[in-house]
Amino acid sequence: MNPNALASGEGRPDRFKTTRWSIVLSCAGSGGDEQKARAALAELCKIYWRPVFAFICRQGHSVPDAQDLTQDFFVMMLKGVLLERADQTRGRFRSLVLKALQDFLRDAADKRRARKRGGDVQIVSWDEWMAEAPSHFSIPAHESERWSPERIFDVRWAATVVERALSRLGEECEKRGRRRVFDVLSSCLQAEREDVSYAKLSKTLGVPEVSVKRLVHQLRRRYRALLRDEVAQTVERPDEIDDELRYLAAALTAAE
Repeated sequence: MNPNALASGEGRPDRFKTTRWSIVLSCAGSGGDEQKARAALAELCKIYWRPVFAFICRQGHSVPDAQDLTQDFFVMMLKGVLLERADQTRGRFRSLVLKALQDFLRDAADKRRARKRGGDVQIVSWDEWMAEAPSHFSIPAHESERWSPERIFDVRWAATVVERALSRLGEECEKRGRRRVFDVLSSCLQAEREDVSYAKLSKTLGVPEVSVKRLVHQLRRRYRALLRDEVAQTVERPDEIDDELRYLAAALTAAE
């Protein structure tokens, strides 16, 4: 993983768009469009299934219990508890989720004794979700055993954000009839430049090296823009994006 590539401002939009998290914050406690805020929150939650589940497992819960607790946690968020806790001083959705999760787990035992796990709501079945969003990022077991739950959360979060950006890039390439180009060159997007064998890629794609270099450059730029957009959705202000990108890069570097 190349932290400098991830944290680069290349592909930076000229104007900061309204993001999902800024929508949630603007509506929290202000009588705004609650339906719009909850829809934005539901989209944000998709990024956090895996890091939340991994965090709970690392706390010592069995897989079935961790699945139930993860469901409970997201039900709590989507029912509005997180909206009530939203604070304008907490600009990053990642930080708020982690704090809310830690609070949730502290009193989860009492709540789970008082009612059936997950209440009467299930957001999505685990089989359906895992089939929809498989992870291509593995953490060596012998390494992760020494990691704190917080570090597990950060690594899983960072990997999910990267995978979402790559998935969007793949879909864009497919629409333009360039799926094979993406499949062959996607491994270069997060590699150091000196590790890329343009001659080998040229032979695989059957195009000149100069064309491969141009394609890699174009894909890198678009990937960085998409990654930046994914991160932007989880912060409130534009001045937080670069810090969050550096945090993401650091989390992935620590996992190598």
